[in-house]
Amino acid sequence: MAMLSNLDLIRRVPLFSMLTNEQAQVIADGVVKRRFRRGELIVEQGRKSDALFILLSGRARVVTSDSRGREVILAVFEAGDHFGEMSLIDNEPHSATVRAEVQTDALVLGRSEFSICLPEASSLAYAVLRGMVVRLRNADRQIESLALLDVYGRVARALLDMAQEENGQRTIRGKVSRQDLAKVVGASREMVSRVMKDLEERGLIETQENGWVVLTERLTTQ
Repeated sequence: MAMLSNLDLIRRVPLFSMLTNEQAQVIADGVVKRRFRRGELIVEQGRKSDALFILLSGRARVVTSDSRGREVILAVFEAGDHFGEMSLIDNEPHSATVRAEVQTDALVLGRSEFSICLPEASSLAYAVLRGMVVRLRNADRQIESLALLDVYGRVARALLDMAQEENGQRTIRGKVSRQDLAKVVGASREMVSRVMKDLEERGLIETQENGWVVLTERLTTQ
């Protein structure tokens, strides 16, 4: 049986099904094949790889972890699946680690080749793409918080995400609704109120007369 060309492989990937012949050929000319051993990291959380990965065979696990090494599985990828596009679109580090569960073959496409398939940076379509990436990153972060952090940690992370930094001070400009915060962190309003009171008593946050909340440098998710 004849070995499939890169163009044949590209045409079998759902992600590239709408490409013109010219675009598909450019992609085919730009991809390289890589084999990953079982347990090998394909992309690593917090780092950039500047590449799109398309699985040809095997299986890979998507995990996110905290500073103590605890992990939560976000997804499992198989042949035909792709990943890495979020970092290529917003130029930010990966929000999760992808690790080969078994020997896995993939096509790897660099940033410059991937960019020819994107709309113009000034277009509405590109703005929508970037907005979707922000939402996906926030979703990954929320899943990680719910799975790995206790209520104190989830409240602290939510406050840190809500705050804006100005003149070296992190401030939430507006009253923090305990009810809304409880819905964000997946806890009862009563529990969130107790956590907020404890944070204030420990000097980690300060609620001002106008309802704004000031966070100290000592507030962390740990």
